Amino acid sequence: MRLADGSHLTYCSNIHPGETWDEVLHAVVTHYPIVAGKVAAGARFGVGLRLSDRASRDLDEAGLLDAFRGLLDAHGLYVFTLNGFPYGAFHGTRVKADAYRPDWRDDARLQYTDRLARQLARLLPPDGSVTGSVSTVPGAYKADVRGPDDIERMRRQIVRHAATLVTIERETRRQIVLALEPEPCCFLETVDESVRFFGEHLFGPASVRQLGALAGLDAADAERALRRHLGLCLDLCHAAVEFEDPRDCLRRLAEAGIPIAKLQISAGLRIAAMGPAALDALMRYEDPVYLHQVVERTASGLARFTDLPEAFASLPGRAAPDEWRVHFHVPIFLDDLGVFRSTRDFIEAVLAIHRETPVSPHLEVETYTWNVLPAALRSGSIDGDIARELAWVRERLAA
Repeated sequence: MRLADGSHLTYCSNIHPGETWDEVLHAVVTHYPIVAGKVAAGARFGVGLRLSDRASRDLDEAGLLDAFRGLLDAHGLYVFTLNGFPYGAFHGTRVKADAYRPDWRDDARLQYTDRLARQLARLLPPDGSVTGSVSTVPGAYKADVRGPDDIERMRRQIVRHAATLVTIERETRRQIVLALEPEPCCFLETVDESVRFFGEHLFGPASVRQLGALAGLDAADAERALRRHLGLCLDLCHAAVEFEDPRDCLRRLAEAGIPIAKLQISAGLRIAAMGPAALDALMRYEDPVYLHQVVERTASGLARFTDLPEAFASLPGRAAPDEWRVHFHVPIFLDDLGVFRSTRDFIEAVLAIHRETPVSPHLEVETYTWNVLPAALRSGSIDGDIARELAWVRERLAA
């Protein structure tokens, strides 16, 4: 839905299982009209569409995309952002580090994301009033990046995609932004790493020359195009888990000229005192599907663990950490989670800043873990819980 400041608010369809186009379509027409009726009655409601590679290929079949546009219109819906992060299966199977593969070293990632951008250009509202965004992996899973050659490969592939976005805008007058999403234990996990990669690589001289050659632009226009089509998806759970400071991280991104093309509104877990009760409660959040990275704060600094079992194994025989933050998306309307809390205060701080000066044109709630949450955190129907999250965001923005 369009908010008073001109930004768009929705939730991501990766909450609903769906790997084929038929499954995605069923999820959209089943859930989005219900949620829209609860939070945006009488107004058009935006869709944050997650398309796997398989679903995206399905959608390229003759006539399906035009039929989908008609269906969106019939239900009072519109698409303004795509989640192009998980390439393959994302529900009902072991995902873990495969969520980041293929990564931006791989031609398969480039081809998939090029296809998503072309599809989004056809799905955006026809009046040209809405910019599109496609969120994607933060380069690669950090353990998979072996050295400078891999970094250079990622840079070149991302710039090749930027050339596709330049072509799309020339042909359709639709601006689309690729939004890299920093995440713990990935190549881009902190704001500092993001600022460095964009400044030294994506916005650097080699990228300006490459895009100029690919798109027929002079140096000044090529640099402007890179900054127009490449940005970040700032996931607030990820940033809070990394112990970022809300106002400082937004300031540094703005000073570096890195647009926040999408703000993903999500909360993680915060454990301030690791006693037996907290440890027992946290073990209920361990699941075989997703990685739940842990960032630990002690007097000597931050330490990182790629998943809960690794973090648990580090505890015996040492002093308890000052604080753990865990990448496990929990409902954003909850703060008190029993023996520990969520990182909801980070969301509240960013939304307060957004009220002063809009942070991003696209706001997307992304609690994709409903089907692996402890039962006590699932308060009702999935549609009711999603609507409750969106209403909570609107209340904070109106405060």
